[in-house]
Amino acid sequence: MTLPTFKYNPDPISLNVIKKEHTTCPVCEKERDYVYQGPFYAVEDVKGICPWCIKDGSAAKKYDGIFQDDASCDDVDQEEYIDELIFRTPGYRGWQQEYWLSHCGDFCAIVQYVGWKEIEHLEEELAEDIEDICSGEGLTKENLKQWLVNGGDLQGYLFQCVHCNKHRLYIDAS
Repeated sequence: MTLPTFKYNPDPISLNVIKKEHTTCPVCEKERDYVYQGPFYAVEDVKGICPWCIKDGSAAKKYDGIFQDDASCDDVDQEEYIDELIFRTPGYRGWQQEYWLSHCGDFCAIVQYVGWKEIEHLEEELAEDIEDICSGEGLTKENLKQWLVNGGDLQGYLFQCVHCNKHRLYIDAS
């Protein structure tokens, strides 16, 4: 069975939140070969959710849960975008609270976990985000270039606009 596609998380396997692993989904109660192992915020500690129950919203509905905290997102005007992100999109793994960026009035797609070496070719495109990150974190651009290491103490998350393809950058410190 083909994995469902997600507008805001187009490759959850590369982000290590959906894994090829046998599960019996607690939502649909079907035997599945893929399991979600990312953040899910609910009263119950739910394990073994399949990607299909994320996509159709049944996991969030059954457990009154969310995959992304709507307070930890850029603002967008369309309620349908918010619903799709928090109820029907696999999250990603952040050091602290995951944050979801937007562009063109819609949420961006999470692309990959990054350090400076993975994004240096995008420096000009990411200039505004880099400036905001440096001023907000009290970093110089040179410190950011040195300390931003994939899997290090300063972790980057690369997003891409689903409309114009512009890249965006969010960072988190451990």
